[in-house]
Amino acid sequence: MSAECREPGPGGHSGASGSGACLPRSTSAPWRLPRWRARAAAAVLCYVNLLNYMNWFIVAGMLLDIQNFFQIQDSNAGLLQTVFICCLLLSAPVFGYLGDRHSRKATLSIGILLWSGAGLASSFISPQYSWLFFLSRGVVGIGSASYSTIAPTVLGDLFVRDQRTRVLAIFYIFIPVGRAVSSRKPAPWGGVPQLRLALQPWTCPHPHCPFPLPLCRSGLGYVLGSAVLQLTGNWRWGFRVMPCLEAVALILLIALVPDPPRGAAEKQEEAVGTPRSSWCEDVRYLGRNWSFVWSTLGVTAIAFVTGALGFWAPKFLFEARVVHGLQPPCLQDPCNSQDSLIFGILTVVTGIIGVVLGAEASRRYKKVNPRAEPLICACSLLTAAPCLYLALVLAPVTLLASYVFLALGELLLSCNWAVVADILLSVVLPRCRGTAEALQITVGHVLGDAGSPYVTGLISGILRAGRPDSYLQSFLSLQQSFLCCTFVIALGGGCFLLTALRLEGDQALARQPGTGTPDSKDAESRALLSGTRVAAEDP
Repeated sequence: MSAECREPGPGGHSGASGSGACLPRSTSAPWRLPRWRARAAAAVLCYVNLLNYMNWFIVAGMLLDIQNFFQIQDSNAGLLQTVFICCLLLSAPVFGYLGDRHSRKATLSIGILLWSGAGLASSFISPQYSWLFFLSRGVVGIGSASYSTIAPTVLGDLFVRDQRTRVLAIFYIFIPVGRAVSSRKPAPWGGVPQLRLALQPWTCPHPHCPFPLPLCRSGLGYVLGSAVLQLTGNWRWGFRVMPCLEAVALILLIALVPDPPRGAAEKQEEAVGTPRSSWCEDVRYLGRNWSFVWSTLGVTAIAFVTGALGFWAPKFLFEARVVHGLQPPCLQDPCNSQDSLIFGILTVVTGIIGVVLGAEASRRYKKVNPRAEPLICACSLLTAAPCLYLALVLAPVTLLASYVFLALGELLLSCNWAVVADILLSVVLPRCRGTAEALQITVGHVLGDAGSPYVTGLISGILRAGRPDSYLQSFLSLQQSFLCCTFVIALGGGCFLLTALRLEGDQALARQPGTGTPDSKDAESRALLSGTRVAAEDP
């Protein structure tokens, strides 16, 4: 039962606060929401998520025109995305703090106003103030951080158990639909000894996105940007159409999305006037929550591998075709290749199927094993590792088998995205979920896909330096540098196995009502609970 004060129940019993004083609750009855309203709220949040990711990469659909207008060189164009991602990662912990302590609905509304206002303002910047355009992309990143951090926690308080798993799967499927992506062709540096190591805007800065790879021209953000450009002949209108859609989203958010009490789905509504733990205390709690720590490291491993694949896989496949004699080497721009398109289609199809399969397997397996979620993640990663290894080693022998195993590897990787989000919501106290989301986003990208393209290219460059200058040796160097990804993804599977060992204890602690975060004395309780199986709740 709750340690906080409750109104007398049917049996006439009332609770007491942990300090012995009775604290009044905001309502005399548990918080309730009609089912249609919860579904409408989920639909609105998915729609806003669509617009969010359309905004992230709308620049890609108009990049050449933007470069010509502001006279931005290629060496600086990538900074548009770098500024965006850095601002997102730096502001995510701030919004996590605000989302845990203040109105999440208000914070989401402010985030929409920030990114839509910055996008609209960027369309009126004159050519001599190109630095303002870079600044506007940073503000868009700040606004997007509020939504990426807080929206999943709202869904976590609207739905529980099987329903939450399904809703999260739908929520994350909307990411690639809106994500603006481009069918970049392999650069003409395939046969040059020096490897270009500058990061390109090809990876999605969200640890739960099932499509962090460069896809074909399927993202609505890219489509919108390029379509508006063709219709109007002016790239500025792409940034002026989006705010109209976002104004509709803001109205729907205000009208239909509630601001549920934290823990409402688990019937752990907050009490009025209860003391709130500090941000540092929340971080210490998360650092002692081993299910959160190990699952975050597992997500980081996934981000590392998908970041490396997203940057280097099209070039690897292109060079494999050259080695097989199916295509001439690319020595000057443009390179005529369909590898990015094929790889993009594989990623879209396997991503959608993987998210659905992972969520459904988790929903069904949880009925017989409460540790189903991390076990599914572990099995998928430990199986993806040999698939990726076979895709690499078979590429010089048979391209068809390489594509098959690459598709299987991507399918298995995609099974995790909705499941890991569900793990976080189930093991973290409702009052700390915003901070947990923010930390997982930051750690996943700082230690994951922010550096993996560079590390892979660096290893390839080191191997290439000691070999003869030939296209075959360039391909083999890249192939062997990719092998580190198989070890990283296997380590990620091990992290999820460790998550499974601590899952039930941390879930039990997250279900216990309280006024703040557990302190050090809860370590003993967690140890006692970690080996105890929690009885399955009614669906």
